[in-house]
Amino acid sequence: MTFEEAKAVLESNGQGHVLRFWDKLDATGQAALLAQIATLDFAAIGRMQAMLKDAGKPAAAAGTFEPAPVEAPEGDEKAVYHAKGEELLRAGKVAALLVAGGQGSRLGYDGPKGAYPIGPISDRPLFWFHARKLLGLKQTYGAPVPFYIMTSETNDAATRAVFEANDYFGLDRAGVFFFVQGMWPALDPEGKIILDKPGHIFMSPDGHGGTLAALDRSGALADMAKRGIEQVFFFQVDNPMVDIADPTFVGLNATKGADMSLKVCKKRDAHEGMGVVVIRDNTYAMVEYSELSDEQMERTNPDGSLWLAYGSPAIHMFSRAFLQAEAERPMPLHLAHKKIAMVNDAGETVKPEKPNGYKFEKFIFDVIPNAKTLLTMAFDRTQEFSPVKNAEGNDSPATTKRDLQAKWRGWLAQAGVTLPEGTPVEIDPAYALNAEQLKAKGILIG
Repeated sequence: MTFEEAKAVLESNGQGHVLRFWDKLDATGQAALLAQIATLDFAAIGRMQAMLKDAGKPAAAAGTFEPAPVEAPEGDEKAVYHAKGEELLRAGKVAALLVAGGQGSRLGYDGPKGAYPIGPISDRPLFWFHARKLLGLKQTYGAPVPFYIMTSETNDAATRAVFEANDYFGLDRAGVFFFVQGMWPALDPEGKIILDKPGHIFMSPDGHGGTLAALDRSGALADMAKRGIEQVFFFQVDNPMVDIADPTFVGLNATKGADMSLKVCKKRDAHEGMGVVVIRDNTYAMVEYSELSDEQMERTNPDGSLWLAYGSPAIHMFSRAFLQAEAERPMPLHLAHKKIAMVNDAGETVKPEKPNGYKFEKFIFDVIPNAKTLLTMAFDRTQEFSPVKNAEGNDSPATTKRDLQAKWRGWLAQAGVTLPEGTPVEIDPAYALNAEQLKAKGILIG
């Protein structure tokens, strides 16, 4: 893009101020700014500007709805789904999609969150646990599960470096596909693009809903099609307990021809910050916890159980065909009023004391109403969910390491091994994916 082209497109969209410091930039700075301008989606920016008209209004309440029914397959029914999932895994028709664009700053860690050390004994990173599970699946079923990893502009190079430094944790490099999440500019209350430096547009990730467009833009969806992928397991990087491509979950989604399935678990308490899957106006939807009133969160059934008992921790199954269709459809936008560093008229970067601009995101659960068939399946959070989100308290490294070891101790007990209280334990997922595989090793018993 040339300066003249940039000027023309900016001025035609009412954003000519982006170039107001052009003459103060050196050649490198000018080239970098032009490169940023070339990535701007002015149609999306127009949608953002339209949203700003309602920015000061209170958030809409969740309205009237009912909790979505939850599948809890057992016995012969579970066996059917499990067998179907195993069939697809053996045929190489299942892929894993990891959202890993975040940094570990909230944990006091300088680097990609996926590189955060979480192994109770080894200090191995989150990425290690995910990759070794995929290696374990290949060893179990004889076919690889291709690994699609969405990074961000902030951590893409560092994430690739972590995989390189660890020889891809034992995975075949040809089966690992990195792609970068989209970035969007922030806008001031008048709808103007915010510069945080004289030659730089402030940009932020477009949300986990941006996964769909990024999959398409990067060629990842085309790669899935080329590999014959039919089912895609979606998860987030901060949960080392996740049961990647659980055959029962894979098989449920495939057997029932669902576009999308969500794993849900019992909430820790009424106010736990998890979205809930509901039926509203005969359509499935996700209601964020921030949209719920205290009465809705605390409402109970006649037996005393929570009315909204199950929450969604963003563990999903998608049909690849549904992902492809949704990637081509515009998604709703969500805005947040934030404090954003910006340049003043003198070209100085100023950090505001109160929110001064708006960031915009897309959320993956906004595809839910478009699914012709959607399912939710309950899982045991003690076995599959303990995220690393906070430095201390709930969902912290301490609680995650505690929960990992409790899970592994349970496996060892089933294999006939009792450890002295307080003995640390860590199991490589490539050695055993579950208690049954661990017991089958035999060497541990006695």
